[in-house]
Amino acid sequence: MRLRFTKMQGLGNDFVVVNGLIKPVKLSALHIREMSDRHFGIGFDQLLLVEPPTTPGTDFRYRIFNADGKEVEQCGNGARCFVRYVVEHGLSSKTSLRIETSSGVIAPRLLQDGLVEVDMGIPLFSPADIPFIADERAMAYLLDVDGVMFEISALSMGNPHAVLFVEDVDTAPVMVIGPRIERHKRFPERVNVGFVQIMDRRKIRLRVFERGVGETLACGTGACAAVAAAVLRNFTDRDVLVQTRGGDLTISWPSDGSGMMMRGPAKIVYEGEIELGDTDS
Repeated sequence: MRLRFTKMQGLGNDFVVVNGLIKPVKLSALHIREMSDRHFGIGFDQLLLVEPPTTPGTDFRYRIFNADGKEVEQCGNGARCFVRYVVEHGLSSKTSLRIETSSGVIAPRLLQDGLVEVDMGIPLFSPADIPFIADERAMAYLLDVDGVMFEISALSMGNPHAVLFVEDVDTAPVMVIGPRIERHKRFPERVNVGFVQIMDRRKIRLRVFERGVGETLACGTGACAAVAAAVLRNFTDRDVLVQTRGGDLTISWPSDGSGMMMRGPAKIVYEGEIELGDTDS
């Protein structure tokens, strides 16, 4: 099977986008893992699939697969790449779209300056909505990780996030603690783990160990989760510049109860074609 794709990136968080509008695309987890390999395949953090909508009032269906082959609910940097892909490939004449995801409808908009703004929805803090095992909702929880206690905030941005506030993200044990929290038993669907350094009321630094991927250069939902947790604990204002290793995102969370707005870049890297072997996996 030969598969055409577009390689894209948003702040170094990289994607392969596949058009499934005309003909359904069915990829096994093994296919996705082979394609995501940075030495023997294309290399990417997530694969994004463009499909016809199934929800009335939406323009497209947006499906996301992590590098490990598992489908996930949401990806903010991917959403920005998604809207640029459909506009630049002539799949839509709109610059404001309504896109169906497995966690709800999002509304990205291509701006005149080339950046993409996405309404990422309202953060959810109830343990059942994350999901996270806890007796009741709290601003912070103590998490036992191999006998060491870590204070985290837990919430959902359409996908689960654990947020840790640290003194310095450069020296934070992201690669040691990240994978242990990702698979912690209190997160039954695993979790994305954000490490946040507060710079001032309007600026933070962020590193994210993503579920099923590992550390990425940027994470859109992780940036939203970091700001939501920081606002809830009164560490920052509601308009925050989030500095990631791949670049900057602007996150705004209005106080009127509306969704979190994320603004940042999305770029096409190249177009390609790959031959995939047969698999029953």
